[in-house]
Amino acid sequence: MGKTMLRSILVAATLAVTAGVAHAGNTFGPIDYYMISRGDDGLFLGSHKIFLRAADGLKQVKYCGRSYWVRPVTVAWTQVEMDNSHEVRVEFNRGKGWRPICERPTDYVTLEDLGVSMDPYIVVRTEGDDLTRVNKWQAVSKSLKRGDNTKRGLTTYHSN
Repeated sequence: MGKTMLRSILVAATLAVTAGVAHAGNTFGPIDYYMISRGDDGLFLGSHKIFLRAADGLKQVKYCGRSYWVRPVTVAWTQVEMDNSHEVRVEFNRGKGWRPICERPTDYVTLEDLGVSMDPYIVVRTEGDDLTRVNKWQAVSKSLKRGDNTKRGLTTYHSN
């Protein structure tokens, strides 16, 4: 083997190892993505987990040009939070705290974009019922029986 070829192989191997170490140094485990609601003071109010893969009950959406998979109730909750003048953003956590990656998600996706014509407050109150079969009056009745008269929906929906 000639010196030039040996040098090329060593350079390629060094680059591969260096790139692998640099990449490994930036990885702190899995990244979690959430829709986060915050008050005027920036403090946490509530959240819904959003996903990078398809699963039953999830709809594909795009926030700030990136694809995610969300529950319709998450989109409804986002609209309710924005209606209540809360700051809502897509944020991620890689083990070093929460980082915002998309402001004002309602500018990108609404319930109507998902084919859901129900009021977001009603959708939030259905708590995972099949939205294509839910009766609006049953949902209203269900929310009234709970005795919760606030406009805010559920604060967290973290189930996977």
